[in-house]
Amino acid sequence: MDGIIAIDVQVRLEGCEEAEMRVFIVEDVAFMRLMLRKILESAGHEVVGEAVDGNDAVNKYIRLKPDLVTMDIMMPFKDGIAATKAIRAMDPQAKILIVSSIGEKAMVKAAVLSGAFDFIIKPVDEVKLLNAVAKASQTVCK
Repeated sequence: MDGIIAIDVQVRLEGCEEAEMRVFIVEDVAFMRLMLRKILESAGHEVVGEAVDGNDAVNKYIRLKPDLVTMDIMMPFKDGIAATKAIRAMDPQAKILIVSSIGEKAMVKAAVLSGAFDFIIKPVDEVKLLNAVAKASQTVCK
């Protein structure tokens, strides 16, 4: 055969598998919450709750016990960076995915330093969102 054959290989950790995630959406804009919900639910994930600001997110997190939080940055009362820090202080294992329209290098760095495991820029690309969720779910091991 002349040419090269490309093979797509996914590496999985032994004893680990992707899992349906219980997701908590933190976003102050209603249509964005709805869009995130539709994408996540269409992929088989369960949206266990929503919050409209950082204070609301911190207050609901422990009660909801989600596998994953999608967190906006620019919100009233407490921004997503402060809310991420507060949630991670309560639960160091919390998986928080920042979903923001502000993608400047300094903001991405602040998000990661606050404890977020990944950062997605709005407008949300469905494939990127679901890949980030899959990345979080692959840490669910037996």
